[in-house]
Amino acid sequence: MKKKTEPLRGPSQRQLRVGELVRHAVAELITRGVIIEAIVQKAIITVPEVRMSPDLKLATVYLALHNMKQEKLIMAAFEKNRKLIRTEIAGRLDLKFAPDVRFRIDESLEAVAKIDALLRRPDVQRDLKHDDTEDED
Repeated sequence: MKKKTEPLRGPSQRQLRVGELVRHAVAELITRGVIIEAIVQKAIITVPEVRMSPDLKLATVYLALHNMKQEKLIMAAFEKNRKLIRTEIAGRLDLKFAPDVRFRIDESLEAVAKIDALLRRPDVQRDLKHDDTEDED
């Protein structure tokens, strides 16, 4: 007997909404200088995404860095200030539970840059032009 495979489901509306609230809260903490680590205050950091677990008890905060050479120092600073960040988020959001937070580097910009570089290569450009002329026929 065949098993029915369930379609993959994305995050719920509630997960998306809470994730966006957490994203704004963390971004505000960074811009207001609440995290008093010198490396964080000097760095250019954006928070492009926060993914919430289905039970909303874990927030995975993705950080995009302007200077990837600072990655280890910045990640250490965020880990060191994890409890402070969680406390600040809890104070700003009206949730039943304050989500635990973990931090990850957002590598999507890096992936986009690699794809862009590949598409700009001369041999790929040649193939793309060749495909365009075939489409016109």
